[in-house]
Amino acid sequence: MSGAGSPSIAVDGTGLRIVIVAGRWHDVITDGLIAGAARVLEASGASFSLVRVPGSFELPVACKVALENGADAVVALGVIIRGGTPHFEYVSAAATDGLTRVALDTGKPVGFGVLTLDDEQQGLDRAGLPGSKEDKGEEAASAAIATAQVLRALRSGSAG
Repeated sequence: MSGAGSPSIAVDGTGLRIVIVAGRWHDVITDGLIAGAARVLEASGASFSLVRVPGSFELPVACKVALENGADAVVALGVIIRGGTPHFEYVSAAATDGLTRVALDTGKPVGFGVLTLDDEQQGLDRAGLPGSKEDKGEEAASAAIATAQVLRALRSGSAG
């Protein structure tokens, strides 16, 4: 499983405003990702909201607008399952490249929780559902908060 060796990140989101931006495809998996992210954000003390977009292709633009309008970080959640056409590669690349560009252009964190899967079972295994081996929604939210704190420290000159 790809989660082997992942860090345990203690996060304090006090004072942070986070937006979860999630696609609507594959709702069982996506809803699990959202629940995992929400659990972490709530436990961290961050204030957060949820915005839904049609699919993973639309994540970058919605994340960019959320960050431009005051969010300290976003958590991007989506599910892309490989099919028999190149569509998978195009959407995966567009979502990944777009979210990277959003983070760099805004200077704010994007927690990356876009699952690129060969089949539905891989998503169920990573969605933080009962019986799942991993919780990628939780991981993406933790990374967003931790990175927001690092950036805050760097900007204040207290990182070191």
